[in-house]
Amino acid sequence: MKPKLFTTIRTYTLAEFRGDAIAGVTVAMVAIPLSIAIAIASGAAPETGLITAVVAGFLISFLGGSRVQIGGPTGAFIVVVYGVIAEHGFDGLVLATAMAGLILIAAGLLRLGNLVRYIPEAVVNGFTIGIAIIIATSQLKDFLGISAENVPADFLPKLAALWDAHGSANWQALLIGAVTLALIVLFRRLSPRLPGLIVAVALTSLAVALFELPVDTIAARYGELPHGLPMPHVPQVTVERLTELLPSAMVIALLAAIESLLSAMVADRMIAGSYRPNAEVMAQGWANLGSSLFGGLPATGAIARTATNVRAGGRTPMAGIIHALTVLLVLLLAAPLAAYLVMPALAALLMVTAWNMSEPHKWSLYWSEPVTDRMLLIVTLVLTVLTDLTLAIGIGVAFGLALRLRRSELEPEVWTDHDR
Repeated sequence: MKPKLFTTIRTYTLAEFRGDAIAGVTVAMVAIPLSIAIAIASGAAPETGLITAVVAGFLISFLGGSRVQIGGPTGAFIVVVYGVIAEHGFDGLVLATAMAGLILIAAGLLRLGNLVRYIPEAVVNGFTIGIAIIIATSQLKDFLGISAENVPADFLPKLAALWDAHGSANWQALLIGAVTLALIVLFRRLSPRLPGLIVAVALTSLAVALFELPVDTIAARYGELPHGLPMPHVPQVTVERLTELLPSAMVIALLAAIESLLSAMVADRMIAGSYRPNAEVMAQGWANLGSSLFGGLPATGAIARTATNVRAGGRTPMAGIIHALTVLLVLLLAAPLAAYLVMPALAALLMVTAWNMSEPHKWSLYWSEPVTDRMLLIVTLVLTVLTDLTLAIGIGVAFGLALRLRRSELEPEVWTDHDR
């Protein structure tokens, strides 16, 4: 379970450092607006996203089992985090994240990293698409500039509330959101190596400031961002709170393990590498524990940022460490500037993230799978959107394992009659 950093550092060269430095700074430019947007969408303060990118991002690269994994807050956690904060408050989220970290550390020590691959792929695809739908709809209010208080968290009531308030939509906010979305897509096609996310969001935010458009900014809604990291803080722990937060902690741990190992597998294909699953799971545990101590969000390996790292030339964990240190530098020196980012632009960024999460290029492949896999995907998707992630994962995994047992054509055990 030795971290990859300890292996790669033995033969580390100046040329590798140059590549890692360029990649690390590039990924940081992507991570900054995305981390802020994810935190806001999760119902947390904007700075918690940056704190997570710094603390968890550093620990995932320092202790992880992948050469190029980039860690931090991800869209997959938005639904879970929002629900935990709504029900248990932010302190409850911090404790649940710490519990998830301990669960992941234990899973790594028990060498359970390989067991994640037994979760049916249809279940993973179903709840990923479901989460993407929830993220996209959660951004409609800011994207359209709708003035509506206390919008319900549940999917169908939320759509109804937004429709009832659609008359309050702000056309300037919609214009800024639409232009940001178009710029992100344009930059990605014309120059994939350019950190198009931050360039697009910065340009439209600058336009709002120059033309004094009536569009919400982070500063207007949340105030100025603080400089630097807060002091570590241990949340209040009681048996009652541990019991009520255990289901949420289990979901956070499961999501962190699944997404990080999927991301590591994708990265391996890109660099022809070989990651260490148990080291990766343990790193996710330490990262979530560390993030919780600084008041951050749950974290995991981020597939999009990891792919950006590889495309930008990152080849060792030093790129991820440089990414975390760059975000920290921005937090220390330029936090006030980040407060002027506009909400419709961040909403557009998350809509693009949701679209990419759903992997539309694979939809036709999903539909060509056996009927049972298609039904499993649809059931998981619908449960994710209309109920909650815990129920969706539980039922999806149960059905998936039942289907796997059925396909294995196991002979039923011979039972003998007993006198009762």
